[in-house]
Amino acid sequence: MHLRFVALGLVSICVFACGDDDVPRDAEVLDASTDASDASDASDAARDYVPEPFAPTEATRAYCPRPAEEADAIEARITELLAQMTPREKIACLHGASLAMIEGTWRVAGVERLGIPGLRMLDGPRGLSSMTGKNGTAFPVAMMRGATFDPELERRVGAAMARELKSVGADVLLAPTINVLRHPRWGRAQETYSEDPHHMAEMALAFVQGVQSEGVLASAKHFAANSIEDTRHEVDVRLDERTLREVYLPAFRRVVVEGRVASVMTAYNQVNGRWADQQDHLLRTILKGEWAFSGFVESDWILGTHGDVESLRAGLDVEMPAPTNFRRLASALDAGEIEGREIDASVRRVLRAQLCFGLDERERPLDDAAARETEAHLALAREIAERGVVLLKNDDALPIDRASVSRIAVLGRVLTLDNVGDTGSSNVRATDVISALEGIRELAGDVVIDVVDALDDDGEATVRAADAVVIVTGLTHEDEGEATIGAGDRESLALPAEELATIRAVAAIHPRVIVVLEGGASIVVRDFADEIEGLLFAFYPGSEGGRALARVLFGDVVPRGRLPFSIPRAEAELPVFDNVSTTVTYERFHGYTHLAREGHTAEHPFGSGLGYTRFELGEATLSTASIEAATLAPDDTIELRVPVQNVGEREGREVVQLYVRAPGEETAHELRAFASVELAAGASGEATLRLRAIDLATWDGSAMTVRAGTYALRVGTHAEDAAWEGELVVR
Repeated sequence: MHLRFVALGLVSICVFACGDDDVPRDAEVLDASTDASDASDASDAARDYVPEPFAPTEATRAYCPRPAEEADAIEARITELLAQMTPREKIACLHGASLAMIEGTWRVAGVERLGIPGLRMLDGPRGLSSMTGKNGTAFPVAMMRGATFDPELERRVGAAMARELKSVGADVLLAPTINVLRHPRWGRAQETYSEDPHHMAEMALAFVQGVQSEGVLASAKHFAANSIEDTRHEVDVRLDERTLREVYLPAFRRVVVEGRVASVMTAYNQVNGRWADQQDHLLRTILKGEWAFSGFVESDWILGTHGDVESLRAGLDVEMPAPTNFRRLASALDAGEIEGREIDASVRRVLRAQLCFGLDERERPLDDAAARETEAHLALAREIAERGVVLLKNDDALPIDRASVSRIAVLGRVLTLDNVGDTGSSNVRATDVISALEGIRELAGDVVIDVVDALDDDGEATVRAADAVVIVTGLTHEDEGEATIGAGDRESLALPAEELATIRAVAAIHPRVIVVLEGGASIVVRDFADEIEGLLFAFYPGSEGGRALARVLFGDVVPRGRLPFSIPRAEAELPVFDNVSTTVTYERFHGYTHLAREGHTAEHPFGSGLGYTRFELGEATLSTASIEAATLAPDDTIELRVPVQNVGEREGREVVQLYVRAPGEETAHELRAFASVELAAGASGEATLRLRAIDLATWDGSAMTVRAGTYALRVGTHAEDAAWEGELVVR
């Protein structure tokens, strides 16, 4: 017997907020007013217009972060507002006000005479948008936050970002980016969390909850199958329904169904032959139908809308940042090409978001500088960076003991840079960024830090005289980022040739070389991995990144991060990355599932990471060995308890991971739960892995279904580890 679930997935909307290079400050203002009414138009409000009756639903009540009776009262108020609004006022609520920002935010008009506040939107995925012209905390990029495998920490990040956003009068945060990392050459890899759908969903859900706990509306993006930059405005991504449902929608489903995310942004690309803003299967059937999403859907910026009536009917509610297409809705309404009730349905969603989140009840400061770059926010940024650094190799090179080391030679292309990530829509302008060199010097104590500018005779002599060498290298915004605004997709997964040559030259003359890699996702290390003694991945670590890195190098804190992607031995072992063709096909396997299917062993597997100690996992205990499908509800949870012992001499953290292979599948186990344990040296503890019934579901052709049969379970510390194996039988 099969237990069938209605697909409760999440459709993600693509948010592309334009940077200064995309939108000139003197751009034509198509409708710069933040109030859609004027005297002549308001007089039309007295016309006899009766909106269609609307009965509140469980979905509208769940969406609204208020008691049910208040949520229902809001729906009644919206019906009254719809009766009083003119057609012009309604349509102005369905598009951005201007191609240029207004007082530092992207505006959607309100109606002052009716107490409708409108919306003020801002990026982004790593903090307050630099387009405000104001400074803010540059948090580590989302991929580094993904490396923490710590949803509770990400919940705190969402709340902190929301506080900084509110300080400039904004109320919609255009984040999180929850597009699955199909290939690490994607230019915006740094903006997302993971190559794994389940891990992505856990982190995204926490972020949305954190943002919205502060009364700020989160916008999940980009919906859907968006993971190429260079052709993002043209490419048609083809994929079958199973791949869509099991790989590219789970994170969106979680933030919609469980997180009650306020809005979703569509992508630029096409999906199966239709533009994302006109993809009624995604927007109407899945997002607003199966998942009962009650918020609004907005387009990606400028080139994200491809029609007027067709886009609205497909499920797009708001065109951003200006009415390039939706300005034609008025004439379409006059001509009878669209009905007033269709306009009302989208306006209701926009008003619901504003009123449920109380935007009509709050003061919006234009500048509260005291709420940005606070001591608490900077401390949080440093904590994330410390917890996100991933130690990949350590042949007794780390930590560096200040008491036994007198000189350290440091070099590398990233050593002195404020390397906080892409300069596209996610860019943040921080007052101060601690570079790797600054952090190392600050925390070195009595250790002499020698900077090597070039490997000439003097440089080689400096390297030879050192007790250890640290090379800080990797990628910058010149190598990867958002297309049009930034660098676009990466050319390869290799380090720049000159950096590889430097590493090998230093390794040839020194026995203790530690390489620190910064970047958005995988960098192939096979060409030098065997020649060095220490290797860390530090992503783009934010305002406090250099200080956090130094604390890890010197052992003030222990490495805790785990890879949120796979590092292959060679790029050719991953699926082909095609950022040239206008039609591409996405298969179901990528990342660690692709490597497993093809029989490749990763250089560093998904989920892997070392510390300054060692852990051993014991035999897992399963709360039930078999279940009757008839008794299994979607929200049921099966627990696995895993004994964990720290058998080393330092404190540390282990991330215990559960991978599941469904009945009938031949190769890939897929992540379905994870839990972390912090233990002192010699201490023992237990990790509790909670396997949700709904996460066992696979697409059967018509619904997400938990198949009858035997599920293979594997518990370990990364995607290729099998410290314990067992079975769960669904009858």
